[in-house]
Amino acid sequence: MLYTILFTLGFIAIAFMLLAIKIIVKKGGRFPNPHIGANKALADKGITCAISTDARDRKRKVLEDRMIN
Repeated sequence: MLYTILFTLGFIAIAFMLLAIKIIVKKGGRFPNPHIGANKALADKGITCAISTDARDRKRKVLEDRMIN
């Protein structure tokens, strides 16, 4: 059982090192930002995050209600 736990911890440590190799080797390296709003390729296609889209739609609806009244 102890062997299994140590093997698992070692395997996880190696996996983290392999995932972070770009960050460790490259000067000023960092993980890429996974947020949709920070992705230039998606922004070029007009795709935004759900929170930004919801906020924009809520403002638009309030403005429409103000224009009708």
